[in-house]
Amino acid sequence: MRLILAVLLGLSLAPTAHAACEGTDLRETLSAAERARLDAELDAMPYATGNHWRAEKDGEVIHLIGTMHLSDPRLDGPVDRLRPVIAEAGALLLEMPQAEQARLMQAMTERPELLLLTETTLPEIMPEDDWQALSEAVSARGIPAVMASKFRPWYLSMMLAIPACAQAAMKEQNGLDVRLEALAEAAGVPTLPLEPFDTAFGIFNEAPLEEQVEMMSLSLATEDQGADGMATTVAAYLDERPGEMWALSGILMQRSDLIAPEEAQTMLDETNEALLAQRNRDWLPVILEAAATTEGPVIAAFGAAHLPGHAGVAQLLEDDGFTLTREPF
Repeated sequence: MRLILAVLLGLSLAPTAHAACEGTDLRETLSAAERARLDAELDAMPYATGNHWRAEKDGEVIHLIGTMHLSDPRLDGPVDRLRPVIAEAGALLLEMPQAEQARLMQAMTERPELLLLTETTLPEIMPEDDWQALSEAVSARGIPAVMASKFRPWYLSMMLAIPACAQAAMKEQNGLDVRLEALAEAAGVPTLPLEPFDTAFGIFNEAPLEEQVEMMSLSLATEDQGADGMATTVAAYLDERPGEMWALSGILMQRSDLIAPEEAQTMLDETNEALLAQRNRDWLPVILEAAATTEGPVIAAFGAAHLPGHAGVAQLLEDDGFTLTREPF
């Protein structure tokens, strides 16, 4: 659960967070059987490796760039290598450009139900022991329990995925997507959204409240694994192995005795469909429309977990007749 949240929800941590939070790359802890299972899954997964792909068909060029929303000084190299790609682009497509982030912040003030419970509070729907444990966890992150009691459980799951040792670094947001948008602005390249700004909020809020509470409880129970999950996610990303980031989540979930293997697989499948596959399918016409109407190459940059797999953006473009070539990152 910890790794899934870190991969899919896009934490924004400053470089100092890595110094403050020392984690273990969990890939190094795999048994021989787990490693064999992981390798088999990767062998069957399209586009399991590579953070930058060039797709071309009938003169249209689309660059797919898997991003990491975490800020890290090791992104300096990729940013420099992508600078000329951005400079010659006709448009940059992002999950949530800065303008869309501003719209989201405004919407949260006008529609508090996006983030807050409006008909109950968490102490009313959680066992007392679980609520007390949650109160301690959020307090360690500088959030008063009375405030946390009104948050939707999925949002607290996100917060619990961020190690308490990283909280001091949360003010800086300088991941790859942010840096690419800055390059585009400097080069006069327009930036466009891949989806409406409240898409992810809608997905999470559609989940039944009891399921949200269950996910939050699982996150709370594995809170001490946060630094390891972060370290693993970052290491796999920098190794350009986005497929490994996802496949490893299933193996680590099945290690835990907190959830039955069958239920863990169901949770993974549902998460993949809602947060990755369906959004990828929704993005495809947006990307194709931009490629057809924009002069020059189009760049679509999004969380790297959206690249690999049979329903990944890369495979969807191949299915549409594009030829893909891995590019330097």
